[in-house]
Amino acid sequence: MDFFQTLLRPDREENPERAEIARAANILQVGEFQFLQLAYRAWHGGEMPDQMTDRIFASYMLYNEVPHWAQHYAREILRRDEANILQPNDPLYHCYDVDYGGGVSDGLKRFCLAASLVAMVLVCGVLAGHFASGEGTSVLPPYFEKEEIAARPVFPPRL
Repeated sequence: MDFFQTLLRPDREENPERAEIARAANILQVGEFQFLQLAYRAWHGGEMPDQMTDRIFASYMLYNEVPHWAQHYAREILRRDEANILQPNDPLYHCYDVDYGGGVSDGLKRFCLAASLVAMVLVCGVLAGHFASGEGTSVLPPYFEKEEIAARPVFPPRL
């Protein structure tokens, strides 16, 4: 497949085996390489060795070679999805996600703290600006204060 065709239509895959992998990864809401890690763990019963990671990634992404165990795992995921017995939010499928399963309460506390700090800074800035400025003559420019106008000497008009 042409590079530009892939950019225009990333869902169109010429290799049917890779298309199955992509569909199964989308159902689980994980990336394709993370899907390969899950498939390796399911087939071999352990984590993918670091020495194999680069080789598998290169053969999959560059040469369109799909390992047989990944193909089997993809078909199993698709079969479970069609039978409506797949739970895509199961933590088993998201064990490689760094941010998966974080508590909402901790994030909510952080958000409230950050929002209150921002609001406090804005209110303090507005109050400081209000007390630092003098009494103005108008809302629109030029911004002259009444003290400046009173301090200016009045020149007699020229004839």
